[in-house]
Amino acid sequence: MAGGHIVSGGGGNYDGKVTSFVVITCLVAATGGLIFGYDIGISGGVTSMDEFLIKFFPEVYEKEKHNIHSSNYCTFDSHLLQLFTSSLYLAALLASFAASAITKALGRKVSIMFGGSVFLIGAIINAAAINVAMLIIGRLLLGVGIGFGNQAVPLYLSEMAPSKIRGALNIGFQMATTIGIFVANLVNYGTSKMESNGWRVSLGLAAVPAIVMTLGSIFLPDTPNSLIERGRKEEAKETLQRIRGTSNVDAEFNDLVEASEAAKMVKSPWKDLLEPRHRPQLVIVCLIPFFQQLTGINVIMFYAPVLFKTLGFGASASLMSAVVSGLVNVFATIVSIICVDKFGRRVLFLEGGIQMFICQIAVGSVIASVFGTAGTGSFTKAQGNAALFLICVYVAAFAWSWGPLGWLVPSEIFPLEIRSAGMSINVSVNMLFTFIIGQLFLTMLCHLKFGLFYFFGGFVALMTLFAFFFVPETKNVPIEEINRVWKAHWFWGKYIPDDAVGLEQYPTKGAQV
Repeated sequence: MAGGHIVSGGGGNYDGKVTSFVVITCLVAATGGLIFGYDIGISGGVTSMDEFLIKFFPEVYEKEKHNIHSSNYCTFDSHLLQLFTSSLYLAALLASFAASAITKALGRKVSIMFGGSVFLIGAIINAAAINVAMLIIGRLLLGVGIGFGNQAVPLYLSEMAPSKIRGALNIGFQMATTIGIFVANLVNYGTSKMESNGWRVSLGLAAVPAIVMTLGSIFLPDTPNSLIERGRKEEAKETLQRIRGTSNVDAEFNDLVEASEAAKMVKSPWKDLLEPRHRPQLVIVCLIPFFQQLTGINVIMFYAPVLFKTLGFGASASLMSAVVSGLVNVFATIVSIICVDKFGRRVLFLEGGIQMFICQIAVGSVIASVFGTAGTGSFTKAQGNAALFLICVYVAAFAWSWGPLGWLVPSEIFPLEIRSAGMSINVSVNMLFTFIIGQLFLTMLCHLKFGLFYFFGGFVALMTLFAFFFVPETKNVPIEEINRVWKAHWFWGKYIPDDAVGLEQYPTKGAQV
């Protein structure tokens, strides 16, 4: 069967255990996902609140209340409203490149701290906004914070975690993201009941996860990889001994030093990233975040309350439906944490893709049966429950597959010399297409109608085939030895030179999956 490969044998059998210190450290770092998740969840709820729309987007409020558009599909079609959501991700895209240089030069910890601090300032400006310009400025600062956090946190987690539980600890970032989304949905539901300024409370509470991330980062040690990279070898060895719970870390430490020495030979990591021997990583790190966003997940995460209102749910029911899907998101991510290091990445990629494809087609068909192309009508209670159920099944599939793996796999496939640059590519591609989807979704819904769900379903089918043929299994492989996985792959192996792996130890072809 064509697809990825598993290479047996190899190193990575380092002494050490899973210490409480490394688990706690990774959990603190993973709270960086809280700021990302809270913002994803909060924006859609706020943009469905009447008071917010009256103050900043009165034309949208008029369309909604007075049924100016005959089609439900077009009620919230406003480029300015979409810019409120999407501007953050454009800023995150640009910030991720600056984050790469800072993360490499000053360490992962500094980037995490800086990201939290800037996000905090953005949250304060948003809560105090008196016009659209202040809203957008605040969103741009939030984006800078997310760009730094999303670049540094997955990198930090992959470098701190022992290889046998690297997947589970790295998915702590996605777990924090889903918790942030769920909490934001709850906050929106609560503040929507306030007589005034509920939207200010929703936006202002983004300061809470930012404070957690910023203060927590003060107590984080930097990763051994980063310390070695900056010439602090003794401190790196002491940190490695502490996180592995043993003084016998010479084998792993020597591998890290060797990787660092190789990294120093690379004067321009961005140029090196374009060399043929890094072609597999570059393609994977571009296409995984591309496909992750073209699943249509942020249609649900950004605009769930708006989408449910468009489909005829009441204001309160729309916000509660977002809470339900957010809760499903949290529990499904726990499934991923349990399964990712047991069953591997590929199984989750493939199962999640198939499940999402079925749900997208089913949701589109349900909407088509009720609204047709005219966009008139409304759900019965049974039809509404069916749509909500299908959306929740879809969210669950994403949450235990492409959601966490979209951050995990790119963080573990690069050699040290280009790892920071590689993660910046991952974040920037992710943010670019998050921006595009955020900016265009409501307009696409207006023009494509129920066909929009078929559009996303087609991309889900493509990405599942891509994962089957071109994404190798990286479970339990130390990130310093990841080249042996590429060398053993049926397609990518031709790009990896023989001197990139210890071929006296590792065969060029592994068992096919």
